[in-house]
Amino acid sequence: MKIEDVKNVCVVGAGNMGHQIALQCALSGFKTVSTDVIPAVLEKAEKFVDSYLAGRVQKGKLTEEEAKATRARISFTGDLKEAAKDADVVIEAVLERIDLKRKIFADLDKIAPPNAILATNSSFIVSSRIASATNRPAQVCNLHFFNPALVMKLVEVVQGPHVSDETAKCMMDFCLKINKVPIHIKKEVDGFVLNRIFAVIQREALWMLEMGVASVEDIDKACVYGAGHPMGPFRLNDLTGIDLTYDICMSHFYESGNPADLPSPSVVKLYTQGKYGQKTGEGWYSYKK
Repeated sequence: MKIEDVKNVCVVGAGNMGHQIALQCALSGFKTVSTDVIPAVLEKAEKFVDSYLAGRVQKGKLTEEEAKATRARISFTGDLKEAAKDADVVIEAVLERIDLKRKIFADLDKIAPPNAILATNSSFIVSSRIASATNRPAQVCNLHFFNPALVMKLVEVVQGPHVSDETAKCMMDFCLKINKVPIHIKKEVDGFVLNRIFAVIQREALWMLEMGVASVEDIDKACVYGAGHPMGPFRLNDLTGIDLTYDICMSHFYESGNPADLPSPSVVKLYTQGKYGQKTGEGWYSYKK
């Protein structure tokens, strides 16, 4: 598959990441189908797209004609077969559960055209753990967007040992086509590039909080006003999800058996209270107002 062959995109999962990735593809000229098994999620995604496009027109960022053309390029369906049957690129953006992802990729392998690339947006499940569920492992890779996907420019293209050079090249070119800045990660490593860097910052921030060195607010201020970060590690954690942090830590612990990989007591406390960040209205900060 070469970038010239990519016309149709399917995004599986219409949650916050999925519907933004789908809209970015449609804005960039690709015919895009967004699919999800939950009707309410699809309905919310469609409302977001309509609201976003209207807002861009109102702000003068898009013309009426551009907004209408974009809206015509994106559709929504709960039928995976209908969504993926003509796809040249499929991007999966569902929950970070290996069993769910393998099931979806096995289904996609039967549905999508033989030359289609199947990508996962997973931030920590490497594609080599998913590729074996298909008969096209060379065409299965990580294509990791960052939240919010419409704003963040970086996309990590991860070339595991099973991924062909052609697939990696096509995905790098695809990212450029949708106005993103791709980086080529040549080996599968936990957390890829940026999240490995963030993990060190987050670990130190949690240590300082739990040792009573400084408050959540002051640690965040240090990163924003001293290091020039757009937001501090705790505010960022609220955005990405404390539940995701917990799941990643537990996954690493199950694999390594090292107690150092367990989530910190503060993260465990918020997780058990159901305080996952912005999505639940409360995490390190309160968003209920």
